[in-house]
This record gives sequence, C-alpha cells and structure tokens, in this order.
Amino acid sequence: MYTLSIETKFASAHQLREYNGKCENLHGHSWRVQVVVRAHSLNKIGLAMDFTDLKKLANEIIGPLDHVCLNDLPQFANVNPSSENISRWIFESMKEKVAAYNVELKSVTVWESETAAATYTEE
Repeated sequence: MYTLSIETKFASAHQLREYNGKCENLHGHSWRVQVVVRAHSLNKIGLAMDFTDLKKLANEIIGPLDHVCLNDLPQFANVNPSSENISRWIFESMKEKVAAYNVELKSVTVWESETAAATYTEE
C-alpha cells in the first residue's frame, strides 16, 4: 500500500455560533490543509498519483474558502465552520475526484493554528 500526502493553505474568517467564548466572535485563521490518499499499485511510470494533480484538486476544492467569511457560505449555513466540519466538507468534496486517479482518499486534516488540528476519515 502506498500513501501520498500534500499540504496547501487558505485564509478565511469564521465565527462559531453558540460557542459561548472568544471564538463566537468573528476572527480569522491561516488554515493549513493536508490531504492523504492511498493506492494499492503504481502506474506504468511508478507513480500512485502525480502530486501536482493532487494539489490541483485540493486547491480547486478549497479555493472558494479563501479570503471569505466561512459562515456566509452555503455549506456552513446549518453547521458551524469548525475545523472538524471543514475537514469533513473537504473530504466529501474530494472523495470522488481522487477516485478518478485510481487512489482512495484516506484523510483530510485541517489546522486552524500550528498546534490545533482536526482530521476527518471514513475509517
């Protein structure tokens, strides 16, 4: 089994509704996103998936999250744009896209700071 990962970033604001603390106020983060895929085999040139393609797919998904207030987006209208919910949304948005490359999406991790992250996986 082969495991590949890429990292990318975006910056946005959010607020956690009903949080009862500082994070209920509008604030921003420089988010870091890690996408991990796995493959059982390599293609004829010895790659599971081109890193460039994986990063392009990730950036297409997270592009609309960059420099906006996440609370204003439809995907977070009914759920808080927490690190947990952002990682799940990115995972669900990427799952079918990476399958076209004969790899399986393993996990998506979203850091809201250097010391705090949430990971979503279906395992």
